[in-house]
Amino acid sequence: MSGSKSWEQGGCLCGKVRYAIDRGGIAGQAHCHCRDCQRATGSAFATFCFVPDASFRADQGEAKGFTVQGTSGGSVTRFFCPDCGAQLYSEVAVMPGVRFVKSGSLDDASWMEPQAVFWCDTAQPWVAMPDGLAEHATNPG
Repeated sequence: MSGSKSWEQGGCLCGKVRYAIDRGGIAGQAHCHCRDCQRATGSAFATFCFVPDASFRADQGEAKGFTVQGTSGGSVTRFFCPDCGAQLYSEVAVMPGVRFVKSGSLDDASWMEPQAVFWCDTAQPWVAMPDGLAEHATNPG
């Protein structure tokens, strides 16, 4: 292994906030059906990859954060563009040093292959769970 990084670019809708992630450093990918993700995305669930701090690079602009108390009792901060409001990533107190990068904010997310589904207990009844993925009633662990 050469140690070289494979940077995937991403950013917000208006282009003012840009970032990159090292695809080789991603620790996993998942869908989350918790009510907070539903509200934050305005959709049935959020899809994201777990990116350690060493595999994340802020390239342009500054994301704004909004913090809520998660089900665990710890904080969840969702970061978004302060101009267009596009969701970019989240930081969760129970997983310090990891960003949950929203797949929809990547320039090309076609390579993503989520391995798990979280918060199936609060999934909308009209959403079909993908075959072959590990399903968790709430958070794993």
